[in-house]
Amino acid sequence: MGPETNQGLDAKAALRAAAAVQAPPTRVRHVILGLTVAVYVITYMDRVVISAAVPSIQKEFGFSIIAMGWILGAFQWAYALFQIPGGWFGDRVGPRRALAVIVIWWSLFTSATTLAWNAASMATVRFLFGVGEAGAFPIATRSLSRWMLPAERGFAQGATHAGSRLGAALTPALVVLLIARYGWRAPFLCFGTLGVLWAGVWLWYYRDSPAEHHRMNAAERELIQSALGRFGSKVSHSVPWRRILQSPQMWIICSMYFCYAYNVTVYLTWFPKYLSDHRGFSLQQMGLYASLPLLAGTAGDLIGGWTSDIWAKRTGNLKRARQSVATAGFFLAALSISLACFTPNPLASVFYSCLAMLGLELTVGVSWAVTIDIGGEYAGSVSALMNTCGNTGGALASTLTAYLVKFYGWEMPFLVVAALSVAAAGLFLRIDAGKRLISA
Repeated sequence: MGPETNQGLDAKAALRAAAAVQAPPTRVRHVILGLTVAVYVITYMDRVVISAAVPSIQKEFGFSIIAMGWILGAFQWAYALFQIPGGWFGDRVGPRRALAVIVIWWSLFTSATTLAWNAASMATVRFLFGVGEAGAFPIATRSLSRWMLPAERGFAQGATHAGSRLGAALTPALVVLLIARYGWRAPFLCFGTLGVLWAGVWLWYYRDSPAEHHRMNAAERELIQSALGRFGSKVSHSVPWRRILQSPQMWIICSMYFCYAYNVTVYLTWFPKYLSDHRGFSLQQMGLYASLPLLAGTAGDLIGGWTSDIWAKRTGNLKRARQSVATAGFFLAALSISLACFTPNPLASVFYSCLAMLGLELTVGVSWAVTIDIGGEYAGSVSALMNTCGNTGGALASTLTAYLVKFYGWEMPFLVVAALSVAAAGLFLRIDAGKRLISA
């Protein structure tokens, strides 16, 4: 082979290299976002299935409303207690392996709910189910922190939580159909199988570092690295818990999320029962109307995160962009919940409840975006701490609502939700998303 031939090959190689450099960025990060949205859907399908099945479970076992409150609360307490261990697990071993492990764990216990024979056994299974789901959002947040550009964070968090609400919205009607044909155990088995299948796809496609993904081209890799720097690839093994726990802003965020999670848990856990017992809807009607507020919440998730990102990009004021959207959402929720409580019209109550969930969910994508904004490489641990405090509120809501209904009627739990929405709005006004907890 002569010199001219070698020169020709070198020229072709140079042209191919130049073309590769000039090629538009691939969209691997968006596929990863899609997989994350899918697991959020599964997460809430598995979580909400029992709420739609409560009337059928009570009919078979004869559980009182107080017993059901403790069964539903068992998941929430485990979910709250294991947030920080779950976030630490994800930060320690990497989100690829960690998320697959916990999804398989909770999917097995979703199916195992069908084996319960009394209240204690069902509460135990639900507790172990909550142990697995506790790590889902912190680890998923950690997985996205290495891939999503700063300008995409609000939308990404809004999209993932929209997925969770979409899963929750689809579940009541789907569960009612499966129960009517196959009994209340069938949806638990179906949803558990779905989670195991997702875990296999995640292990196959996701990589802990963009640098490790063979489907990504140089343009997308450079896009991520230029935006995230070392956070796009470095694996951390030491979490600075002292500095995180000593931050006043961290505890304001936690208090705000306590209020949010208490509020949304009342709707996720008790709204179907409220429609059945207090508003007089049949099982089929309950399956439909219980889904509508969650569909409205899905829209809220997308709108909130997207609006916050656009506002931040146009103004450069991340603090104001996050604050304004979240506080508006909490105030809308407070007003709508109050109207839903006092209207005598059942359909009007459902309509106002849709507005309430829209308002609440305007805030959630923004809240989780803030954990990435201020947490950076430690977003998994920061979001785990936030979600621990939030789901302590959720655990209280699951059990306390049963007592409030028994002693004060169905309006009281929702009036508490309205008051906590106002408190959450005030707390969010003190959060500065532009101020990192840990400096790079």
